[in-house]
Amino acid sequence: MNGDMIHVRLPDGELQPMTVCKIDENSKKIILQVCDTVEAGEGENQPEETDSIENCEFSLFMAVPKSSKFDLIVRQATECGVARIIPVQTEFSQTGGEKINFRGERFERIIKEARQQSGSPIDTKIENCVTLKESCEIWKAESEKLSVGDSFAVVLYERNDSTVSILQASEKKHNLKKIALFCGSEGGISPEEVKLLCEAGFVPVHLKTNILRCETAALYGIAALQSFFL
Repeated sequence: MNGDMIHVRLPDGELQPMTVCKIDENSKKIILQVCDTVEAGEGENQPEETDSIENCEFSLFMAVPKSSKFDLIVRQATECGVARIIPVQTEFSQTGGEKINFRGERFERIIKEARQQSGSPIDTKIENCVTLKESCEIWKAESEKLSVGDSFAVVLYERNDSTVSILQASEKKHNLKKIALFCGSEGGISPEEVKLLCEAGFVPVHLKTNILRCETAALYGIAALQSFFL
């Protein structure tokens, strides 16, 4: 109704209080006025300043797939509120990943449009492409800075030997500060690479589903982990 205060998610993720000035039912338009300040008592229905998705940093380590698939993965990960996407050059990933400008205008546009469409408060970033060894070093260094139990990392593995389910991997883990998901490209991940990831703290997880494309597996993994922790 006219005079009601609502909170609008801006493209940069900020919540802006606004007042409904006019509702035109014929043209199906609403005219809003920006509120500079909110007086005490007026913000009873205001959303929390920080959501759980903002309190826990979610990182996606993605083995470089084909270009069109990576575009889709970036868009979907951004919509889900992933904070960082780290492209990784693996044994089965597309060659030349280290030469791609992952911080260029194309990916900035994809992220901007995905945030606008989803209203995500997370300013998703894409890092430079790294090797598998470097990705292990990144996660190991970051998790060592936190207290025991504050971080959790999963690698999706197509084989079911020496793996656990998402449910088993997530048991007894609460109030995490950092979560990471490693997903392979077309062709998956080699046993040697999984071994290195496990040594860096990643838990090998097998999804008991049909065979998933890499772009589907990434989204599935993100959603499954977020359903437990965020």
